[in-house]
Amino acid sequence: MIQLLFTVIFSEAATIALLLFKTPLRKLVIMGLDRLKRGRGPLMVKTVAGTLVAVLCSSVYSMVKLQKREIEDGGAVNPTDQVLMAKHLLEATLMGSVLFLALMIDRLHHYIRELRIRRKSMEAVKKQMRGSEDAKNTTSEETKTMEEEASKLRAEVDRLESELHSKNKGVGAAEASISALRKQSEGFLLEYDRLLEENENLRNQLKSVDQRFSRSNSKKNM
Repeated sequence: MIQLLFTVIFSEAATIALLLFKTPLRKLVIMGLDRLKRGRGPLMVKTVAGTLVAVLCSSVYSMVKLQKREIEDGGAVNPTDQVLMAKHLLEATLMGSVLFLALMIDRLHHYIRELRIRRKSMEAVKKQMRGSEDAKNTTSEETKTMEEEASKLRAEVDRLESELHSKNKGVGAAEASISALRKQSEGFLLEYDRLLEENENLRNQLKSVDQRFSRSNSKKNM
């Protein structure tokens, strides 16, 4: 029993040392503990721990009985009781150490797993931050190109507006010249109409003169 407890203690101490220092065997130990905590592993560990606690309580009870017997005997030293007392004390100490080291292994394994999970989450957050920074850089470059295109378009719009303004001026001048030509043509038409009327009047006057002249000639011939 005592040799088995010493073996378990040394095994637990070696496991703790492997968990504390980063070595290639650390991953194997962690994988073994992960498998131990799956399925029926936790039930088996609890059963063994309960058995050790029961044996520990039995050893403590035996030590208390031996202590009472020694007191009842008036403090007389019994070599057999002393041997039994030392044996029970050693077993209780070893079983307590086994339980304490098992608890330490469980907590170390738990903290190592939590540390791994947090490292993975931190790496994921860093990747997201890098991706967001890359997206910001790309968006800033796109914004710069869009601003350059917008400035080019503004310059083109200004040029077209200046051309349109100059063309509007030319159109205004052409409209003014057209209106002036229209007025001039209207004046020419009025003058033409006046000349036509004068020509018609002159023709009428010539006809009347010719008629008078012809009448006078006819009278002379008679």
